[in-house]
Amino acid sequence: MRIAENWIDYTILDTSDGEKLEKWGNVSLVRPDPQIIWKTERILPLWINADGYYHRSDKGGGQWEFRRKIPQAWTVNYKALTFNIRPTGFKHTGLFPEQAVNWDFMADKILTAGRKISVLNLFAYTGGATLACAEAGADVCHVDASKGMVQWARENASVSGLSDKPIRWIVDDCEKFVAREIRRGRKYDAVIMDPPSYGRGSNGEIWKLENNVYDLVKLCREVLSDNPLFFLINSYTTGLSPSVMGYILGSILTSKFGGSVSFDEIGLPVKSTGMALPCGSTAIWQR
Repeated sequence: MRIAENWIDYTILDTSDGEKLEKWGNVSLVRPDPQIIWKTERILPLWINADGYYHRSDKGGGQWEFRRKIPQAWTVNYKALTFNIRPTGFKHTGLFPEQAVNWDFMADKILTAGRKISVLNLFAYTGGATLACAEAGADVCHVDASKGMVQWARENASVSGLSDKPIRWIVDDCEKFVAREIRRGRKYDAVIMDPPSYGRGSNGEIWKLENNVYDLVKLCREVLSDNPLFFLINSYTTGLSPSVMGYILGSILTSKFGGSVSFDEIGLPVKSTGMALPCGSTAIWQR
């Protein structure tokens, strides 16, 4: 497992019985996590006194209970990057801290490439990977189907002091956008992909990762430059092994570009135990 252990403004304090107790800057939250099947004793007082507690509904979704008045939004920092945090109705806060281990990987590849790198970030959410790549000196095309998420990402770029960096902000269906980029002859040196497990398009199209991701990776191969740097896929689909994503990247990319593929779980340290909480997986092709 690769662990995002360089955070200062974010900490998992403890985990037990389907929930995690976190600190986001000065704000403490309790949120559900299906990976946490252990039922260890809850000793920390913050389990009871956390600022915010997300109650999951039996009918799906859920709602927040706030024990004290907290800001509608606040910021946390990761190295040179700053992110706006806002609890949403779907338990999320606008940031996946475990992805910091991938931000570091991407930034290092870009900084040591010895040339200008162009990056295509698909399903780009609130822009963690976009900002990491831009801060490292890459040109970035940020694509997400949600106008609200793209706006949130632009706000993160602003508070990070990266508004003047060469970032294209695109609100579009990722697969349709890639197809148009291929027709336009545009090429990228790196592709980042963080697709959902399940979703619906604007015209009711059903996206299911197991059924659709192979074809999307194959399509994205055609938008890569002749000398690509890396291709990274994240997955949060329960039960899908990291090696499955690695196999997809290897079968599609190595025959054309050579290089190597790695794949692993990514996770976050838990302060109370010194162990790590698994938080999804990443597969990477690079050369």
